[in-house]
Amino acid sequence: MSVPREKTVKKNLITRRGFIQSSILMMAGTMTPLSLTLAQGRRVERPGLQLYTLRADMARDFEGTLARVAEMGYKEMEFAGYFNKSASQVRRILDQNGLTSPASHIQLAEVRGNLEATIETAATIGQKYIVVPSLPGDERSLSHYQHHAETLNRAGEASKRAGIKMGYHNHDFEFEETSGRIPYDVLLEETDPDLVDFEMDLYWIKNAGVDYSTYFESHPGRFSMLHVKDMDEFGRMVEVGRGTIDFVEIFSHQDSAGIEHFFVEHDRPVNGLASVSDSLYTLRNLTF
Repeated sequence: MSVPREKTVKKNLITRRGFIQSSILMMAGTMTPLSLTLAQGRRVERPGLQLYTLRADMARDFEGTLARVAEMGYKEMEFAGYFNKSASQVRRILDQNGLTSPASHIQLAEVRGNLEATIETAATIGQKYIVVPSLPGDERSLSHYQHHAETLNRAGEASKRAGIKMGYHNHDFEFEETSGRIPYDVLLEETDPDLVDFEMDLYWIKNAGVDYSTYFESHPGRFSMLHVKDMDEFGRMVEVGRGTIDFVEIFSHQDSAGIEHFFVEHDRPVNGLASVSDSLYTLRNLTF
């Protein structure tokens, strides 16, 4: 008795499909966690937020704002002020919401004049980095940058005993040539990698017309933190995913650059909570 051709084809398809499925399962069973990650694509597992974005909300309702961003799905908070809350109060609120704070922006004046208390606060909250967010406008000569590097090294030596590193966050002015040198290069070259890391702000380095990858390549492992910000075709700061910055390509340098923390930020959002919600959607769905 002959078998109809269409039944034979269907049987062969079923057999072939079963073989492919079995092969995939067998391959998956022999893959290491790293190879599985590479095959599936990596994602930002612990999305972070620079709370300067929500400074008005934080001033009105510190605890409620942290609860809201935790509900959205943020995991890591980078502070830009504690709004009269003690370090222990901040730690309690973070713990209640399942949040951690790897870093905080601390003004240079505080690092210079109140370092011991700054380190104690960071240690209580559980932070790993104290980040200088900017420099005074009248302290941007070449000799000033050399002194700033010395300050970061000294502060890094003191904070190291508490398991904390110093960090520096860029804008665009650090890439303007000064006395024949690029100030950002001075900070990178004259700080100790064991004491000082860098937080690259993706909007501001693009605004300066600088290729971030040259720094990832020339100073591997120095960029433990990113400010994840976007720029549209007119140079305006926009929510992550609404501009022209290629985050997938940038994030693909994670291992060589040393990137550990991804902090969403928008300096001047129209609606802070809506802005960070939109940016988080993009960040969580990126595969790199």
